[in-house]
Amino acid sequence: MPTLPPHALRAVTHLIARRMGSEDSEAAQVADHLVRANLAGHDSHGVGMLPAYVRLLHAGLLVPNQTAETVLDAGALLVIDARRGYGQRMAADAVRRAIGRAKELGACVLAFRNSAHIGRIGTYAELAASQGCAFTAFVNVADHHDVQATWQAAEPRLGTNPFCVGVPGPDGPALLLDMATTTIAAGKARVAYNKGVPVPDGCLIDAEGSPTSDPTGFIRDHAGALRSFGAHKGSGLAVMCEIMASAIAGGQGAFATPQGGILNSMLATVIDVSRIGDPAKVAADIQAVKAHVKSARPAPGYTDVLTPGEPERRYAEKRAREGIEVDDTTWRDIKAAAESIGITAAEFDQAARANG
Repeated sequence: MPTLPPHALRAVTHLIARRMGSEDSEAAQVADHLVRANLAGHDSHGVGMLPAYVRLLHAGLLVPNQTAETVLDAGALLVIDARRGYGQRMAADAVRRAIGRAKELGACVLAFRNSAHIGRIGTYAELAASQGCAFTAFVNVADHHDVQATWQAAEPRLGTNPFCVGVPGPDGPALLLDMATTTIAAGKARVAYNKGVPVPDGCLIDAEGSPTSDPTGFIRDHAGALRSFGAHKGSGLAVMCEIMASAIAGGQGAFATPQGGILNSMLATVIDVSRIGDPAKVAADIQAVKAHVKSARPAPGYTDVLTPGEPERRYAEKRAREGIEVDDTTWRDIKAAAESIGITAAEFDQAARANG
């Protein structure tokens, strides 16, 4: 299992994105986004996605250097269609526009639709928080086989449908909640399958609808499903993410006939918190909530009480220092994807040995 410094993984990802046809700036955004996901501990949304992106490129379901269509620009409401553009750039550009509009008007509602995989949603919350804005997003995942079984269902009907909220702090998000509405992200099942290990109990059902911890059928055979978190509550949130991102934002829904791609749509709100009240008081109250939660006595087996975003920060500090592990199967798949777009072994190895 190779362990690489972040800069080396960025170099490999940048090389692949460039050879896929992205301009340098887009390739840099893709590389930065994916490696930041790995740093945050979300390997499901990190460089392991590269083989899927290359597959989508070959199938014509991901378009490098795409130009987004502004469907509607009505003051505090923006509707943007990414037209299967590279998600990491398309979503970031759309959120930047929404931040600018929120700075002008106080808030912006962004309906962002039909983008190729936009990756870790928390990245966009971090972007908004860095500009003093609160961020909320309902996201759906469409254009491929369903993966989430909702409450009382024995087979899947939705994607992992993430939900995300972030609020600003002095050095980025003070708190950041970024979660799939499934018990685990689909990519975490892929990572477990690649490593040959089970997923935690309660995460999966098999083709018959019975509980299983073996991800083989789900990943290899597209059989079975991920469960919603929190029984009926997570299931309800997943359904509403689907409604907000498809029916309201206008993106492709899980009900549409899939082409085998990965499409994300998102209904997001961006609020300039300084327009609501004194920024110092808002910041103090955010910290007061955080401190109050953390003042609780830790439960047996735990040393402290965590708030949303803290696990990711700890992972990032550790992995920046010690490097990022990539399992052998994922690394082989990345190399094979690179070879399929004309990258030689020498080019790949040179990028993997890049100096910081």
